[in-house]
Amino acid sequence: MLKFARWTAFALVAGLSAQVGSRGADLGVGDAAPKLEVKEFVKGEPVKALEPGQFYVVEFWATWCGPCRATIPHLTELQKKHKDVTFIGVSVWEQDQGEIKPFVEEMGDKMDYRVAMDAVPEKGDADDAPMAKNWMKAAGQNGIPTAFIINKDLKVAWIGHPAEMDEPLEKIVNGSWDMNSAIAEAKKAKEEQAKMAKIQAKLQKAMQSEDPAQIVAAIDEIVKEVPEAGKNLTPLKFNALVQSGEEDKALEVGKSLLQGEAGENSQALNFLAWAIVDPDVKKKPGAKLVAFALEAAKKGDAMEDGKSPFLADTLAKAYFDSGDAAKALETQKRAVELAKGTELEDEPTLKERLEQYQKAVDKKD
Repeated sequence: MLKFARWTAFALVAGLSAQVGSRGADLGVGDAAPKLEVKEFVKGEPVKALEPGQFYVVEFWATWCGPCRATIPHLTELQKKHKDVTFIGVSVWEQDQGEIKPFVEEMGDKMDYRVAMDAVPEKGDADDAPMAKNWMKAAGQNGIPTAFIINKDLKVAWIGHPAEMDEPLEKIVNGSWDMNSAIAEAKKAKEEQAKMAKIQAKLQKAMQSEDPAQIVAAIDEIVKEVPEAGKNLTPLKFNALVQSGEEDKALEVGKSLLQGEAGENSQALNFLAWAIVDPDVKKKPGAKLVAFALEAAKKGDAMEDGKSPFLADTLAKAYFDSGDAAKALETQKRAVELAKGTELEDEPTLKERLEQYQKAVDKKD
């Protein structure tokens, strides 16, 4: 639990996402809109087909999707504002289509636009239903909610999150939308997405090897190819260098991180310090690295006003590894106290370290 939380903190800092790599996209901005092939409409007047001269918003959602539920009222507001636009919410990837109608009834006036359900084959996969396949999958979209704005020429004018749809919808409806620029931007975004997908695959392969040297080599190769990726991958490189025992290089990278954005982020500081004092580190770090961990942990703890159990636990371990058992014990007691009422309350390693530090202090006395 504790290690997972610290790695989660790092993932937030690094900005690494499992959604970087998406499925191949054959449908994009400027292309003709696919056919509307739904099983049935569960709310509003049915739309048999998309017709030229009409504006449409086709938005994909699911009953089990929390973010979808959160954006539904906003779609209702937009439908009321743009009465000349036909909004169609299409439920996709449903595990149980029997839940769709009750969900829509429950939403009531909050979901005040047309709602349809994808035509999932009786014994088929929801991912292969026509709307999921010909719209979402074809456009390389693997997350919901996702909206498509269709212009009067039945061309896809915009694809994105419904929360970001206000301005493009307004411009598309009033005729000020620059389709050529939108196509160019979408093409550039797709190229960047493909580049990031390759980066992710390369990094995943190195991570799966569990070889710090391979991870460092992969990161160096990635950064050489895509310099802007260095900002997100340098913390991971630091961790790999610590794991490999290359202390001088790790210290150099660590100091550069401390002087940058990571030095102003308590979660990042926690990650940097724990990468060194983690009991699972295969090669015991030297005094210089431990001193660096102590510096990072102190700074992070101060930024949290001493109220983070994660940072208190990390700081206590840094004190202990630097030879100050008394300070480690004092800080670990704070960590255990802060953990009460949180997901860390039942984390056994907190109390195990507390006992370890107590024994060390008793031995000195």
